[in-house]
Amino acid sequence: MIEEPLKLEICKVLNKIGALQFGTFKLTSGKISPYYIDLRVVPSFPDAFQKVCEAYIEFIREKVGVDKFDRIAAVPVAGMPFASVIAYDLKKPFIYVRKGVRLHGRQRRIEGVLNPGDRVLLVDDLITTGLSLRKAARAIVTEGGIVNDAVVLLDRQEGGSEKLEKLGIKTHAFLKVSEAAAKLYEIGALTDEQYEIITKQIKKL
Repeated sequence: MIEEPLKLEICKVLNKIGALQFGTFKLTSGKISPYYIDLRVVPSFPDAFQKVCEAYIEFIREKVGVDKFDRIAAVPVAGMPFASVIAYDLKKPFIYVRKGVRLHGRQRRIEGVLNPGDRVLLVDDLITTGLSLRKAARAIVTEGGIVNDAVVLLDRQEGGSEKLEKLGIKTHAFLKVSEAAAKLYEIGALTDEQYEIITKQIKKL
């Protein structure tokens, strides 16, 4: 079972490297948000990167099960560093989804070997509306793969998991943003105002 101390440790790691920022941000989905969680900076901090990848791996073993998928697919672009390390550690074939079709070579959206009927685990950094994950899933299914599960480090709780569920894809999130905010608030890493900003964003939906 994923213990609360591990979740707290990851929250502290993300806070230490400045992954949580407040202001006005336009997200990949096009939505405007009063806060931003930048997990793309994690690989720039080796200790943090190692701890986050270890958390992903333990979480996948427990919540998904390594016998439930044949390949690991990275969702571009933020999911790639995490997915590649996870695939290496679990000894699973690694593929990744391109943002667009290549204009030369095989002209496919999937890089790597994907056989018809392969069960593919999607890996991304976080989920907001689920748009990137849905696009990746469609690309894999178009190429003959099967997508039943997606894993993210953080769920911003803005409807993405529910949208994936409608496509028959279960989202497994190591942390929900409400959990992360509560833990950071408890240790004094968030002010009252910052905590309220995050919780209000969830309640708006």
